[in-house]
Amino acid sequence: MTVLQFDGVIHRHVKQNLCEVESLLRRGLDAASGKAGACDLIEAHKWFNLAAMRGSTQAVRYRREVSQEMSNMEIAEAQRAARDWLSVH
Repeated sequence: MTVLQFDGVIHRHVKQNLCEVESLLRRGLDAASGKAGACDLIEAHKWFNLAAMRGSTQAVRYRREVSQEMSNMEIAEAQRAARDWLSVH
């Protein structure tokens, strides 16, 4: 009985993580495409970085693509923004 309850907790956690990863990835795609206004590669990199940290291989690929269009200073700014987001969430 305990194993089944534990398994259910793991399943809910995995499902919740997948939803969160999809949300982070979508935010990155929206920022990169300019869906909510102007294209913002710093924001896109931040969201892709956060999704990649949670295991999204798509986010790793997208982060690599946007970073090719960014300066080192912009990448550093995106990484700081991701760290700031993590400190709050």
